[in-house]
Amino acid sequence: MGGACCKEEPIDFSQEVELNHFNLLRVVGKGAFGKVRIVQHKQTKEIWALKYINKEQCIGMKAIDNIIQERKMLEEINHPFICNLRYAFQDDENLFMVIDLMLGGDMRFHLERAGHFSEEAVKLYMAECALALSYLHGEKKIVHRDLKPDNILLDAGGHAHLTDFNIAVKIRPERPLTAVAGSMAYMAPEIFKRAGYNESVDWWSLGVVMYELLFEKRPFHGKTNELLQKSIMQDTLEIPPEASKFSPECIDCMKGFLTRDIMKRLGCKEAGGLDAIKRHPFFSSIDWDKVLKKEINPAFVPDPNACNFDASHELEELLLEDNPLRASVAPGGAPTDGLSKEMMEMEMKFTVFDFKNAKPMQTTTAPVEIAVSRVWECEMGMKW
Repeated sequence: MGGACCKEEPIDFSQEVELNHFNLLRVVGKGAFGKVRIVQHKQTKEIWALKYINKEQCIGMKAIDNIIQERKMLEEINHPFICNLRYAFQDDENLFMVIDLMLGGDMRFHLERAGHFSEEAVKLYMAECALALSYLHGEKKIVHRDLKPDNILLDAGGHAHLTDFNIAVKIRPERPLTAVAGSMAYMAPEIFKRAGYNESVDWWSLGVVMYELLFEKRPFHGKTNELLQKSIMQDTLEIPPEASKFSPECIDCMKGFLTRDIMKRLGCKEAGGLDAIKRHPFFSSIDWDKVLKKEINPAFVPDPNACNFDASHELEELLLEDNPLRASVAPGGAPTDGLSKEMMEMEMKFTVFDFKNAKPMQTTTAPVEIAVSRVWECEMGMKW
């Protein structure tokens, strides 16, 4: 007796996707616009990453436009080296986006623990990121604007994927971008000139990432934002003594990305775009078709028996979160009378998305199907 009270209510998976369709596993990340945790779809058993933000916090941060724009933008994207959107939905309290899970963790995590990467590892990362950026710029007319190690995730096999499109924006040839946006240490000099910029800024950021992966530090410095900006715009690029460990082609490629003149900057359309990157001697050994198909084995593969995430995010959720994530009533079944203008905007514009019902697109990233026991090992702290 009494056992029946704990029986879980049956779930109708034919209805629109909602939080109750997923098992909530561990928290693996936290950013300016919300948290990320591992989830498992209860019916398909596929493992994904759930990105979510509290609606009240979203309003308080004046981030509604950013979140809605990211949601709409991700629906258009599908690429092997991007964390693609799989589901989007909301409930009374939160906005949710379910994206491809990258069990290898972010590049910042590994950079801080292992130090610099080998030249071969960096070469493949640069090739994979270049293909992703070229796709965004050329086919989708999107500028990422926040490329940095924190926003490059590794899958279980060690391949790089771009994520976090919070401040990404569409390119309009007739209307150059002017907003100062991004993480300052990775911003291109043309952003600070306030004369307008385009996708060229992503190639500069990729150069800063390359420098950091090779030398464990960034190329430009300043104790204040003003001094950092001045350094980015004026200082000569310093090549550390340890550059002797890398090939001249590697250093030349990095310099190419960190060229202030966009007419000469490697990757920029004015300088030959992706074709110029492919022709660069640094990539002479690369088979680009194999890169796109993920048929080249990365030089660095994350430890499959470790949790490649910062455990502090999970501890914070367990110890400090006043309102832990849980399934609640979806807005579709709730009255809208009395809702604020901002709440109404989110409910109207943050629409439901289910990749299984979307327009057919080339499948480029398979869902992650792993033993749930491995995720739960991380959840319970056994590998921390």
